[in-house]
Amino acid sequence: MKILVVDDERDVKILFEQRFRKEIRNGDITFIFSFSGEEAITVLKSMEQEAVLILSDINMPGMSGLELLEFIKKDYLKPPPVVMMITAYGDDDNFNSAKKLGADEFLTKPLDFTMLKDKLKSMI
Repeated sequence: MKILVVDDERDVKILFEQRFRKEIRNGDITFIFSFSGEEAITVLKSMEQEAVLILSDINMPGMSGLELLEFIKKDYLKPPPVVMMITAYGDDDNFNSAKKLGADEFLTKPLDFTMLKDKLKSMI
């Protein structure tokens, strides 16, 4: 399973690689990292919709995660990737906006990696 992680905090790459070391080593999961919404669009276009899952932060400089979500849901219809939004703020406005734009899940920081792994196992 290919997962695109979009977050402006670069240390998120190290965190995911540590938490999913076994799954990466076994070839169950391949992570691709983008550090902005704009970079994520470039990566998605080059991947020809190979990403099965997109984990995106909401609050990023430039294109926000919500703007990225709107772009993905309009332009990537077949197969539609699962999009999980991640935010440090679990407020109703972000949650409602994300759901309205088609987010499949809404996760809050700090991420519960055990729960995330369980969700991903059901998708593999």
